[in-house]
Amino acid sequence: MKVIVAKTAGFCFGVKRAVDTVYRQIENGKKPIYTYGPIIHNEEVVKELEEKGVRIISSEEELKELSCGTVIIRSHGVSRSICEKIRESGLELIDATCPFVKKIHRIVEEHSRKGADILVVGNEGHPEVEGIKGWCHGKVDVIGTEEEAAAYRHDPERPLCIVSQTTFNYKKFDKLVEIISKMRYDRMDILNTICSATEERQSEAREIAGRVDSMIVIGGSHSSNTRKLFEICRNECADTYYIQTLKDLDMRRLPSMGCVGITAGASTPNNLIEEVSKQCQI
Repeated sequence: MKVIVAKTAGFCFGVKRAVDTVYRQIENGKKPIYTYGPIIHNEEVVKELEEKGVRIISSEEELKELSCGTVIIRSHGVSRSICEKIRESGLELIDATCPFVKKIHRIVEEHSRKGADILVVGNEGHPEVEGIKGWCHGKVDVIGTEEEAAAYRHDPERPLCIVSQTTFNYKKFDKLVEIISKMRYDRMDILNTICSATEERQSEAREIAGRVDSMIVIGGSHSSNTRKLFEICRNECADTYYIQTLKDLDMRRLPSMGCVGITAGASTPNNLIEEVSKQCQI
């Protein structure tokens, strides 16, 4: 069996930066260490960090119970109010938010301060989107489907700023913006804030899936960017499989001959990608 592994598969810059940040604090001997939310959307990585004593905080109520320690902001970012509460509590704050996400925070904060309404193209409820909303000073809405875009209405007298979740489907973003643009709002700024690594990863996955017999997509069950990779690959290759670990790989479902493609989400460790690749070549 021939195996093609996507060159863009695995940790992106922002994820690697966040994970490295936590490990540096562990190596420095700082205790206790907390992350606000899972540092990345990969259960195996999070489990490994928990075994090293890193605890996850999931709410403001849990934050209020802390009296000392270091709180690391996850790669997806958090709202302004969460950052303020951490500082006010006297805890050490280390911000591991992806720089591409931080850029969106600055954009929506600046535009909303000037009176613009904000429209986020992304998945409602995703931690990155929730964090972005938390930096807006006025009206903010979220759309993620063509139906939501068609139903969206905006006061034409007010300026509108459109941004995207960094890991959103690139082609889908263009489609939703096209629908909104047909409403001909005069005061509208459209900012494609999908990170370049996401676009490259999606393009390469689409290209590989279009020429293989089966496709394997590796990533955490809560990873938005991995789910989007799976959707993209499945559109190109009917035999596309989503796995989280090597244990999920069922070799009986793959062709004994032919070609298999492998890609992975931005929170997938390289060693896991290598393990899956080797298993396919046995």
